[in-house]
Amino acid sequence: MEKKLGVVRIAPNVLATIARLTALSVPGVVRLEGAPNLLGRRSGDEGVRIDVSEDAVAVDLYLIVEQGRNMLALSREVQAQVDRAIKDMVGMPVREINIHILDVEPAR
Repeated sequence: MEKKLGVVRIAPNVLATIARLTALSVPGVVRLEGAPNLLGRRSGDEGVRIDVSEDAVAVDLYLIVEQGRNMLALSREVQAQVDRAIKDMVGMPVREINIHILDVEPAR
C-alpha cells in the first residue's frame, strides 16, 4: 500500500520557462516573441502561452526562425523537444504544442 503524501502543483510559469528554454535550444530558432494582440502589438508573454486543464498541458509558442530553414521540419522538432522536456521534467502529459512562426530573420 502506497502512502499518499499530498499534492504537487507546478506553476504555469515553470512550464513556460521549460518550453521557452527548450525551444531556444533547437537550431534555427532565433528567439521567441510575444503573441500579437488584436491591435497587432506584441504581448508581454515572452513568446509562450501555457494552458493547464485536466492535468494536461497545452503550449503555444511564438517563434522567430532563421532564414533558409525548413519551417515544417523545424516546427516538428520544436514540438518533439518541448513535449519530451515537459514529460521528463515534470511528468505531465502534453495535450498539444502549437507553433506560430511570426517572422524570419537572416542567419547570423
